[in-house]
Amino acid sequence: MKVVLTTLNAKFIHTSLALRCLKAYSGERFDMDIAEYTIKDPAMNIVSDIFSRNPDVVGFSCYIWNIEETITVINMLRKIMPEVKIVLGGPEVSYDMNYWMDRVSEVDFIVIGEGEETFDQLLTEIEGDGKYHMVFGIAYRKQRGEESEVVIMPPRPKLNLAELPSPHRFKEDIPNLGSRVVYFETSRGCPFSCQFCLSSIEVGVRYFDIERTKADILYLIDSGAKLIKFVDRTFNIKRDYALEMFRFLIENHRGCVFQFEITADIMRPEVLDYLAEHAPPGVFRFEIGVQSTNDPTNEAVQRRQNWSKLVRTVTKVKDSKKIDQHLDLIAGLPLENYDTFRGTFNDVFELRPEELQLGFLKMLRGTGLRLDATKWGYIYMDRAPYEMLGNDLMPFGDIVRIKRVEDVLEKYWNAHRMDHTLLYLVERVFDSPFDFFQLFGDYWERRGWQKIGHQLEDLFSRLWAFLGSLEETSAGSELQASMLADARDRLDTEVVLGLMKYDFFLNHNYKPRKTWWEFTMDKSEWSGWMRRLVERPADVSPEFAALGLSEKELHKHAVIEKLPYDLAAFLASGEIDKSRHTLLVMLYALDAGSTKPTPRPHMLTMEAGRMSEVVTK
Repeated sequence: MKVVLTTLNAKFIHTSLALRCLKAYSGERFDMDIAEYTIKDPAMNIVSDIFSRNPDVVGFSCYIWNIEETITVINMLRKIMPEVKIVLGGPEVSYDMNYWMDRVSEVDFIVIGEGEETFDQLLTEIEGDGKYHMVFGIAYRKQRGEESEVVIMPPRPKLNLAELPSPHRFKEDIPNLGSRVVYFETSRGCPFSCQFCLSSIEVGVRYFDIERTKADILYLIDSGAKLIKFVDRTFNIKRDYALEMFRFLIENHRGCVFQFEITADIMRPEVLDYLAEHAPPGVFRFEIGVQSTNDPTNEAVQRRQNWSKLVRTVTKVKDSKKIDQHLDLIAGLPLENYDTFRGTFNDVFELRPEELQLGFLKMLRGTGLRLDATKWGYIYMDRAPYEMLGNDLMPFGDIVRIKRVEDVLEKYWNAHRMDHTLLYLVERVFDSPFDFFQLFGDYWERRGWQKIGHQLEDLFSRLWAFLGSLEETSAGSELQASMLADARDRLDTEVVLGLMKYDFFLNHNYKPRKTWWEFTMDKSEWSGWMRRLVERPADVSPEFAALGLSEKELHKHAVIEKLPYDLAAFLASGEIDKSRHTLLVMLYALDAGSTKPTPRPHMLTMEAGRMSEVVTK
């Protein structure tokens, strides 16, 4: 019997751990292929490939991000292969089974929850006597004359994880390990009860054997894996376990990067101290779900969170400069209105995470919050991803506004295209980070930029256009007009323009061919500065002088720009000193043999009056 295990991943670089777990458990007893596609692949291409494999059984792994595209494939597949058995599994179909069996009539079976043993027994019955009433943990169709009814079997007891074979030893995976994300679980289950999350439904945490876990990780690293993402819901729930695993990964990483979901407020100080001292920079990434800092909201969704301890953890990790942190927020939770969410956003942005993910509540099937939707007045999408459209405290209009915040947050802060500029704006110009992103997002929407693409230069020029529009205090509500006017009064255009130019140059690995602003230095002045840098390089710095650059090399590898304040002093201390000006010298691609050259800034700083004297003597 030929079995095809398949799923539609969100992106090509993603891989399906679920399919590999199923094949590891049953692949020796059945002829089994793994076939992965993406939600962007044409349905015809997917169906054609599955058809060419001539399966007797096709199993689809289903999630909120792929269920609608999967249904399209199933509809087509049934028409061309009427005899094939179609099995669904995964978190999206493990709840409301009657709904799915009714909606997708082409489906024969649903595997509910943990699937290895259930799917193996189901395949045995499909190949054998068809005694599906003996298979716990499935939904199936039972014929009664000309009618059929859906039978939902009792759930299966939890598996002993120590008895499961490794899903990481398939030779066919090795060629792509270095270019795709490897998903890895060291445990199953979650100790918390957050009512918006499916993980809260499974009580208790079970661990795989730690020695097998270590052996699998070493195998993956030796085979070329570059990024391993742990899918454990709370990697650090057990202090000793987390510390042992962190130590093992530090000692054996060999350049591989590891990403974890951690609960920051339970991270023990001794673990933080160990990471601060021993973690190599860039090897670990932490994903931390904050969701809300509003206490009534956290209480309503049964989420326990100690904000002061969370701040302690995030701050200590950030100060170590070893680990990037990705913090998550959810807009639309109960008892959170627009103003309290503004407070949540500002609380979390104050921690300056490397990435701040602003998501919107999904009313997932099976969660307590979906069951209590009427209590909070929720309206939401009928089909995946079931995103909320409003509730008693946050109407749809507020959701739309916050989505504008999300848009510019992704393009600017999370993409790290102009960190120096943004920090100046959110700390010194606008009332709060949220207000900056909201006002900029509103302006972006009014200009229609959400409908068109953008290049790097566009992002800079559009921010500059927004800052130039602060005079337009009539835009929006009276409150918005007041906020724009206050920002206008605090904005120093010379400072922000200089920072934007600096950030623009830092965004290039090679000398940029064009800029987004008009270059005002004439040719004679530019040539004078180039001669000055060659003749007196030590005035810039000993490091610059040590490069020994000729004028020809400078012409080839450098861009220069005058700034009307002391940029070095601002970057070091935040001081704005306009009595001293800066010649910014950015060097590119001087590292011989480097596969990824980086821009190297140098600065010549002098009294403002002397800047014009230097090149006229």
